[in-house]
Amino acid sequence: MTKMFTRRAMMTTALAAFAVALVPVRAFAVTSAQATSLVDRLVADINAVIASGKNESAMIREFGDIFARYGDLPYIAAYALGSDGRRASAAQKKAFTAAFTGYVARKYGKQFRDFIGGRFEVNGAKSVKNAYQVSTTAYLRGEAPFEVTFFVGEKSGRFYNMYVEGVNMLLTERTEIGSMLDRRRGDLDAMIADLKTAG
Repeated sequence: MTKMFTRRAMMTTALAAFAVALVPVRAFAVTSAQATSLVDRLVADINAVIASGKNESAMIREFGDIFARYGDLPYIAAYALGSDGRRASAAQKKAFTAAFTGYVARKYGKQFRDFIGGRFEVNGAKSVKNAYQVSTTAYLRGEAPFEVTFFVGEKSGRFYNMYVEGVNMLLTERTEIGSMLDRRRGDLDAMIADLKTAG
């Protein structure tokens, strides 16, 4: 993986995490237009955060608070934990979800400043299995334009995944969490404890 590709992946995952934070809980099925509107709001809100002039720590705190309030954290965290979640207790799952939220906020919130001077254009949405796939093009300073695809659950109305040039965000985080767990010889509690300060 090249340095450029890694940078793109990190920045677009930051965008994804921020998108999760911005999607309110819905009790009804969303439409294609609503899914597209959601991503439009995402672009506008990212620009607002960048333009706020807040320091990095404040931006990360704000991101984490919003993510914790609006994100579909049980699903995202469960997917990241993968098959190891089957042996986790309810308390461990809860602790992991909380630690994972902070980890995502720190890891990707630090990338926000890289969006300054860039823009994202929404190209449209199409229906896929139980979701809407919203295609966008990212234009960042010093980068060739690249595709970022968001997935919005049809029933939940929440953002739950994204692809950047074909790279699956959820699979990337599952691999990272799995590696962290392997380095701790499968000790869930140790991994959760370290995750609280990772990122």
